[in-house]
Amino acid sequence: GGASAVYGSDALAGVVNFRLRQVEGVEFGGQYALTERGDGASYEVHGAIGTTFGDGRGNATVFAEYFNRESVFQGDRAFSNAALGGESFGLPLQQFGSATTPRGTITYTGGASTLGPRFRRDNPNTPAIEPTDNGIGAFNQATNAVIFDVPGTFRSGTGSYNYAPVNYLQLPQERYLLGGYADFDIGGGHTAYTEVAYVNNRVAQELAATPVTGPFNLRLATVGQFLSPASLANLQAIDAEETRRNVAAGRADDPGVVRANINRRVVETGSRNSLDERNAFRVLGGITGPLGDYINYDGYYSFSRTRNANVQEGNISRSAFQRGLDGTGTPINIFGPNTLTPEQIDAISIVAQNGDISTQQVVSAAISGTLGDFAIGADSAPVGFAVGTEYRKVSSQFIPDTALSSGDVIGFNAGRPTEGSYDVREVFGELNVPIEFGTARLELTGAGRYSDYSLEAIGDVFTYAGGVEFAPIPDVILRGQYQRAVRAPNVAELFGGQALGFPGAVDPCASPNNATNAGIVAICNANGVTNVGGGTLVQENAQIPATFGGNPNLQEETSTSWTAGVVLQPSFVPGLTITADYFDIEIEDAITTISLNQSLDLCFVQVQDLNSNVCAPFRGIRNALGQITVANTPLLGGQNIATFNVSGVDLEVAYSTTLPFSLLTDTGEQRVDLSFLGTWTREASTLPFVGADEVDCAGLFGQTCGEPTPQYKWTSRASFIDGPLTTSVRWRHLSSVDDDDDGTDYSAFNGVEKIDSYDLIDLTFSGAVTERATLTFGVTNLFDTLPGTPEFDAAGIVTNRPNSLLLGDNQEQANTYPSTYDVLGRRFFVSADFRF
Repeated sequence: GGASAVYGSDALAGVVNFRLRQVEGVEFGGQYALTERGDGASYEVHGAIGTTFGDGRGNATVFAEYFNRESVFQGDRAFSNAALGGESFGLPLQQFGSATTPRGTITYTGGASTLGPRFRRDNPNTPAIEPTDNGIGAFNQATNAVIFDVPGTFRSGTGSYNYAPVNYLQLPQERYLLGGYADFDIGGGHTAYTEVAYVNNRVAQELAATPVTGPFNLRLATVGQFLSPASLANLQAIDAEETRRNVAAGRADDPGVVRANINRRVVETGSRNSLDERNAFRVLGGITGPLGDYINYDGYYSFSRTRNANVQEGNISRSAFQRGLDGTGTPINIFGPNTLTPEQIDAISIVAQNGDISTQQVVSAAISGTLGDFAIGADSAPVGFAVGTEYRKVSSQFIPDTALSSGDVIGFNAGRPTEGSYDVREVFGELNVPIEFGTARLELTGAGRYSDYSLEAIGDVFTYAGGVEFAPIPDVILRGQYQRAVRAPNVAELFGGQALGFPGAVDPCASPNNATNAGIVAICNANGVTNVGGGTLVQENAQIPATFGGNPNLQEETSTSWTAGVVLQPSFVPGLTITADYFDIEIEDAITTISLNQSLDLCFVQVQDLNSNVCAPFRGIRNALGQITVANTPLLGGQNIATFNVSGVDLEVAYSTTLPFSLLTDTGEQRVDLSFLGTWTREASTLPFVGADEVDCAGLFGQTCGEPTPQYKWTSRASFIDGPLTTSVRWRHLSSVDDDDDGTDYSAFNGVEKIDSYDLIDLTFSGAVTERATLTFGVTNLFDTLPGTPEFDAAGIVTNRPNSLLLGDNQEQANTYPSTYDVLGRRFFVSADFRF
């Protein structure tokens, strides 16, 4: 459970302890892995040297590791090569960009007009009347839309840009790690110790070509050279009508300029690329020793620093793009397939870079021991205690270049400079009371920590914990605990500068499914959308721009957790251990930035009150067409508004015995170890804010719950140890999950309302070649379980979906959930370890 009382901030749901071991001699080894398809290779080599010195008074260990992992692209797997989608827009499941020309749009933003014949290219549910000249088509007075065919651009529905192949399934990574630790007895039982670690981590990212979206001014004298006479005439007529209306109304007018929203995927630049290089180090020094016969002390100071450098290529400068359309810069031709020349690309491209630096300092001192020989009962061990104090200071800064900080970059997210810090002073204590009577044993534990934060919104906080363990007989242990914990906001959550992002989301006001929903229609009308789902507003991109930033007024998160369990080690079944624990963890005032999709759903579908706080990000931001554009985005920042609760049962079973046969030894026996570690998730609920609908995601996945939360999951292993050879079979299982969205019928067009249960089998052979060398060979995902390959008709419509792991637009990435289900397939690995 939560362990803040013992370990401080962040231990909301518990901790895992890692203990470093001293090395005597030399150890080294490595591992190599490769998928069955010959890609995604990874390898690592590691080594450690340790020795004692000073006549045994000191010990030092130095270690190093190198790791390298190659990339795998979505285009390298048949199931992820095409971006599927369409259900959310009432369309058949489709392969974007498969058999039709990718499209793009220009949308006039100057108001109503009576020019030109009507056509409904803008509405995915209505058959299109194609432009006749592969240029700008006729103006649609009902929707203010002017459409042009541009292969390589994007919009929702058939013919959208297929961004999938150039996105990663596996990120490439390269890492160097160096470190060491040592201790030395300086006399009288007092020992000085130190730890040092350094890591260099490089991760490259690659995304599809930059999508340029938003309003731009088209100066007809500049863009006219790239258009057919008919297309230019259409725009000139629009400009003339706008001038006539402005003059009649006494408004200022810029003749020869049409204001338009542009959607253009700049495929001529190639992919967007960024390289993150992170350098981090940590140093620690301390001293420990006795204070009399019953008490020991321990004090240390540590300093850690992380610096990250990020270089981005493939970005587009918004200002340079605008200059290319209004005649103040190099003219650019965006009207057609691959129309941008190298010179034009150079004129609008921009390289951006940023860095961030984070530091943490910790000073800690504690004494621990027993209250002399004081004990509860003659047969009991002495009462133990620990008390101490700690000081921590954390700071961070984000340093973007001018392009990023100004927001001029299109491609990767822009951000403003950020800097902030805070510190905390703490005192803590622990108590352990063992009581033994006969064969029975009772152990009581308690802990408390008082923290004083320099943050005004937090101030003083107190965390505490209590536990009991009772063994009526040696075979049975009953245990339980209750803990209250906190997590203080980190520097980024507090002081993070505002940055533009492009999250995937569905605008309820644009969905044809909501055209007859009176409540949604009413609030959308109040928000400036005059024809919900009927053509006035078309969501032309699955990503909607939003601005994210820090909140210096954040408070701490708090959690309460309790567990109750039993440990069984029956003497009549030697080698068997069964552990079962019920857990219940609730986090209140959780810091959350509600996703844009959740924000849209909460405002327009659930609350439906534009004056509500949840609708504040959307008030007054839509343009004349009702669109949310980069010119005026919703601001989404962290708030202490969410509540999370998870409960269930952890069950662990371990059994070891012998089998009466052997292939490799003359003993006639081999050992078998069986293990099972499983979780039943009773509840995994989220309350986004007080007054919202609580969503229990146990057994669900989808637009609200995100990645699947199976109610049952387990890992089971059977290991057979026959002399020097160990054969191990591992079984990983996830139960089925249902779609959480009742409002959209994903079952149509071979869609998915349920992801079936999921099983993976892994096989490993490990052999002791010599007393000092071990060789291991194995296969993960033995049966190559992957999402199936979709089948398409000539129009790019999905006609067959082989299994439920393959999703449409109800997915995380790569048409499925890569964070939950394996997307690489059968993978072989071999490793070797040596000790001298």
